Amino acid sequence: MALIYVVEDDRNIQEIETFALSGAGYQTRGFDCAAGFYRALEEEKPDLVLLDVMLPDEDGLTVVQKLRNCRDTVFLPVIMVTAKTTEIDKVKGLDMGADDYLTKPFGVMELISRVKAMLRRSQAGRDQHMGPGPTGWFGTNRLVLGEVVMDQEKHAVTVCGRVCELTYKEYELLKLFLANAGIVLTRDVILERVWGSSFEGESRTLDMHIKTLRQKLGDQGGMIRTVRNVGYIMQG
Repeated sequence: MALIYVVEDDRNIQEIETFALSGAGYQTRGFDCAAGFYRALEEEKPDLVLLDVMLPDEDGLTVVQKLRNCRDTVFLPVIMVTAKTTEIDKVKGLDMGADDYLTKPFGVMELISRVKAMLRRSQAGRDQHMGPGPTGWFGTNRLVLGEVVMDQEKHAVTVCGRVCELTYKEYELLKLFLANAGIVLTRDVILERVWGSSFEGESRTLDMHIKTLRQKLGDQGGMIRTVRNVGYIMQG
């Protein structure tokens, strides 16, 4: 039975979410601030986090960024919940590392559907990367193409021997390209694997991330090539 942490400072909304998730067969724990959530993480890691953007002690965007910067929680599925509805808010949340986005108000059925879909993708990702050796479902420690080296154990990228600072989504995008070097990836495949769910403007978000990733890779960025009307390929 999956364990879900609900981080929401509005007690009424928190109760509705936890009640709905419990009714769908999930274990739940509710928190009304980031501090309580962090303490719970030290005791037990959940299978998914439902995270409100506006918290009394710390912004939800900061919380998800911290999760992505910690090795123990870098791949912990996070669905952000907020009353904000503009595209830039969604892009910011997803770029910081959120896997999906729910905008208030939302229905119970939509909540359950998003949670089920996210847990399925999370399990599929673990199954895909699972293998023998100490790296577990992180798979092979190093991915290398040209002068680009990704050390998955350290969650670090170097280009021509120098550290390359990437956002969470840029890192995930590069990892997908490196793991599928020489293979054309359609836009739909990239969006599903890196962003996980769709929203208006997501296609533009992909193009924006490709552009910034190429820039950060410098001369090596030319290995990421556009395949007209299909998607992208990375090859040396």
